[in-house]
Amino acid sequence: MARMPYEQNARTDPLCRLSLAELRLRTSAKWRVHPPDVLPLWVAEMDVPLAEPVVRALTEAVALGDAGYATGAGYAEAMADFARRRWSWDGVAVERTAVVADVMTGAAELLRLVTGDGDAVVVNSPVYPPFYAFVRNNRRRVVEAPLGADGRLDLGVLEAAYGRAAGGGRRAAHLLCSPQNPTGAVHTYAELTAVAALARRYGVRVVADEVHAPLVLPGAAFVPYLSVPGAEDAFALLSASKGWNLAGVKAALAVAGPAAAGDLARLPAEVSHGPSHFGVIAHTAALREGGGWLDEVLTGLDANRRLLADLLARHLPRVRHRPPEGTYLAWLDCREAGPGDDPAAVFLERGRVALAPGAAFGTGGAGHVRLTLATSPEVLAEAVRRMAGAAGDAGRPGGAVAPPGAGR
Repeated sequence: MARMPYEQNARTDPLCRLSLAELRLRTSAKWRVHPPDVLPLWVAEMDVPLAEPVVRALTEAVALGDAGYATGAGYAEAMADFARRRWSWDGVAVERTAVVADVMTGAAELLRLVTGDGDAVVVNSPVYPPFYAFVRNNRRRVVEAPLGADGRLDLGVLEAAYGRAAGGGRRAAHLLCSPQNPTGAVHTYAELTAVAALARRYGVRVVADEVHAPLVLPGAAFVPYLSVPGAEDAFALLSASKGWNLAGVKAALAVAGPAAAGDLARLPAEVSHGPSHFGVIAHTAALREGGGWLDEVLTGLDANRRLLADLLARHLPRVRHRPPEGTYLAWLDCREAGPGDDPAAVFLERGRVALAPGAAFGTGGAGHVRLTLATSPEVLAEAVRRMAGAAGDAGRPGGAVAPPGAGR
């Protein structure tokens, strides 16, 4: 049989190297929250082995007993070198960086620097659910600026949100998700330049979560927010955690624009105590030596996004879906597909597929699910087959669904 263009090569694609049985030996949340008959595509983890340079660096550190406190500029230097090679961007100035525990902890600390209790933080919904929790736990107000119907920034809506957030002369910030989670949109240079102009006009400080920046797929290009004109007083948060599947080995880097360096200097010293030393070691190795592995992952993710589009067209044609430009997340509009107001619950109960419920992502999320496509083609195909059965039986109590594992 001729190879389809979306079929992966198990010898070179990290997404094809681990069996489902091997993956189920893992003890992370992805594999332990749900029973073993559930296919877990709900959380942002990839079904891949670690990159060899990361394994080597961590193994050597364990052998040495090198489990102390993180220190030094190695992570920032590795990120600066990676940004030059990957994005042709020279903007990670080591003297304007701070290592933080992870991206969301870093975002919370930066928001404390530029806003106060009761001030507003703008988010573009639907968006990563912890944006809401971290902002509110910081005693700030969330002001939503919903994305357009195309899943992209709506500049008119954003300007109105900026006006509300900064009304009365209060300080305000914009927690920007770039690339966008869950829609997979990769913001363009023109879009980000327009955001920067609006932020300057309304006095809004932008904090850009760029954790998915290494995961931009063919056909799109990542634009660092700090690289656009007008973003000099903004911040970015970068990490190797998503690109190299290191979410449980925590570390991230806060980067200040030239006009925000003074603010970053006010970051409390104890914030630097949060990053894991193993995390800094692993991320540094990934950034310095893991480029080839990352390229293999991106090839596999590109194939999987095409496979998913094909599978949905054949088995769930009423699910509306715009293939992501970046991330490994697919945002599925199930409102016309039949599984009701909470499609994630239906797919879990009747299909034994765990997906992230769209309502948790804020305005615009109801009736949607987020699917993690960073898995093998076989698991992806089985998941869509189960979802199709669940959607077909939704609303019919006792409707038959093929048993988990059937048809493999």
